[in-house]
Amino acid sequence: MQRILQARHQRYALSRPFRISRGVKTSADVIGVTLRQGDAVGRGEGVPYPRYGESIDSALAAIEAIRPAIEVGAGRTALQYLLAPGAARNAVDCAMWDLEARLGGVDVAALFGGAEPGRVASALTISLDTPAAMGEAAARVAWAPLIKVKVDAIDPLAQIRAVRAAAPTAALIVDPNESWDEALVKAMQPVLVEARVALLEQPGPAGADEWLEGYTSAVPICADESFHVADDLAVVARRYGAVNIKLDKTGGLTAALDAARAVRAAGLGLMTGCMVSSSLSIAPALHLAMCSDFVDLDGPLWLVDDWAGGVTDEHGMLVPPDRGFWGQAV
Repeated sequence: MQRILQARHQRYALSRPFRISRGVKTSADVIGVTLRQGDAVGRGEGVPYPRYGESIDSALAAIEAIRPAIEVGAGRTALQYLLAPGAARNAVDCAMWDLEARLGGVDVAALFGGAEPGRVASALTISLDTPAAMGEAAARVAWAPLIKVKVDAIDPLAQIRAVRAAAPTAALIVDPNESWDEALVKAMQPVLVEARVALLEQPGPAGADEWLEGYTSAVPICADESFHVADDLAVVARRYGAVNIKLDKTGGLTAALDAARAVRAAGLGLMTGCMVSSSLSIAPALHLAMCSDFVDLDGPLWLVDDWAGGVTDEHGMLVPPDRGFWGQAV
């Protein structure tokens, strides 16, 4: 039976500005994909990211170019060659997984032999701001088991200390989003230890991290922008102690699962992350979260309106979507 593939731009307003060292967002722009076969509909979502040369228009054009092949039966394996890793492939790949589960009457977890998603501690993000404002934001979520702190190179010491003082028991991930250089990473080591930071995420530019080879950090350093797909491990494993896998970087759950297996085989720590997105992006990522050391999937918590039946937060624990939302037989 022939399939019908459709893709469209969707915009979600944010409840508050989301600031990182690279800029500020007030809305989340995503690509929503539906893949229909008979009465069954699979759904997926991707978030084109300008940092990686993506846009809404380029993602829609990429999906349209492969639509004839998908509609006549190309599957997930073929998709890996039809589209490059990125948001467009992620949206289509996840729609394929969802459709396969609905047509086959079996959950996605069973399709690849993984654990069914359950409640998981997921980082709540403190957006970049003045140290005082960041401390106030941290105080509002001080009960959370895991907090991510967005910092820049202007006053990271004060930013980190303000969050730690307001949230004394939470595990902390510090994320400069490539804004630090080698000198600042080394200078910040005592502060990171003092603040009991659990993970330092992509402190410097992805294109200038060669100096990490042979460097021993007092706090584990996690690759984000430096890691996209499993093939990157040949270099990344020499420079980082962990990697942040995002489906929008790998190009879907299919490649993300391959990447996770490769990361574990290399003896590295594993983090599951996301872009600012809706629950439709997070539902497939939860399958990866079940085998991760750190989870950062709070994207939907920034939205004014999310999907009905999507993920929810209960005191820093991310609760999976309602039964049948994505990837489950209904």
